[in-house]
Amino acid sequence: MQRGEGLESQVSFRGKSPVPNGHVLHFYSSERELLDTLSGYIGEGLNGGESTIVIATPEHLRALRYRLENTDADLIRAMFEDRYITLDASVALTGFMVDGLPDEQLFTDMARNLLRRASVFNRRVRAFGEMESLLWTSGNHQAVVRLEHLWENFCRNHEMAVLCGYPKAAFPGVMATGTRAAEAEIRAAPTPSI
Repeated sequence: MQRGEGLESQVSFRGKSPVPNGHVLHFYSSERELLDTLSGYIGEGLNGGESTIVIATPEHLRALRYRLENTDADLIRAMFEDRYITLDASVALTGFMVDGLPDEQLFTDMARNLLRRASVFNRRVRAFGEMESLLWTSGNHQAVVRLEHLWENFCRNHEMAVLCGYPKAAFPGVMATGTRAAEAEIRAAPTPSI
C-alpha cells in the first residue's frame, strides 16, 4: 500500500493522472471532505477522458452523482460509454466474500470484469472503493488486510489507479499521530493466507 503524500486531507491530481497502477489509502475527517476529494478525483478522470469506477455506499454514490452533475463532466455520456461505472460496496462484497474473507479468484474475476469494461479503447482507469472501510468498521479486520493485499496485487499487474477511503473516526486514538499510524494498524491486523 502506498501512502499518498498530501492525502491526509485531500487528494489532488490536478493536471496529471494518478500513477496508472497505484493503490493509495485516503483517510477523511468528514463526509464533506470525502465528497470533495472524490468529486475532484473522479471529475478530473472523466474530464481527462479516463474511465472511472466507484464502489461506494448508496449515500456516497448519490452525493457524488449530484456533485458531478453540477460540473463540466458529461455524466450521462460517461455512463453510456462505461467511463463512469458505479457499484454499491455492500453488494460488491457479496460477490467475492466466502466465509467472512475475500476469495482471491472471485475478487480477481470481479476486478478484471470491471477493468475490461472501463478500459475499452485503452482508456486509463481510476477507481475509488470503500469496501474495506465497511469491513473495518464492522470489525472484520482480517478481511480488510486480505482485500488491501488483493487490490495491491491487482494494481501491480494491471494499469489501474485505486483510491481506498477510510473515515478517520474508525481509528480512535490512532489518528492523533497521523495517517501512518492508521495504515500501520491496518497492516498489523492478523493477515490470513492469500
